[in-house]
Amino acid sequence: MRNKHVGLLIISVALVIGLIIFLFNRALDKIVLESCTHGSSCTMWSTLSIQTWISIILMFFVILIGLYIFFFAKDNTYKSKKINKKDYTFILSDLSKDEKEIYEKIIDSQGTIYQSKLVDTLHQSKVKITRILDKLEGKDLIERKRRGMTNIVILKHKHI
Repeated sequence: MRNKHVGLLIISVALVIGLIIFLFNRALDKIVLESCTHGSSCTMWSTLSIQTWISIILMFFVILIGLYIFFFAKDNTYKSKKINKKDYTFILSDLSKDEKEIYEKIIDSQGTIYQSKLVDTLHQSKVKITRILDKLEGKDLIERKRRGMTNIVILKHKHI
């Protein structure tokens, strides 16, 4: 879910909680008014007031969290960034021989390939491929997503 949606959801829940607080406090006011015979010096009035303020403060705190997420939190959704030939050359210069081989294989397969297909086509062990993919993922070049019994490997950057 995108952060804007999460932020709106949190704000909506906080507003519903605010409505519940309002309705609950109206009902408690009626109960205290009928049951308290000491007037305004009754301890139930002060307890009700404290509980109301704590509820309202918590509600506004949740609203502030929702607003922060809505406006300032960074989206972690996958967005493919295009890179040019110069950046591509720079990326390759920073990779080991095995990393280059796998990275170029992913590019050749139009940016997505099953991890099991990499193992089959490169004739290397699953462990070695997994370790190399871990390194490429650590360098923020690829992303792996679970698909059934295998992973699909996706380039994070499109090459132009």
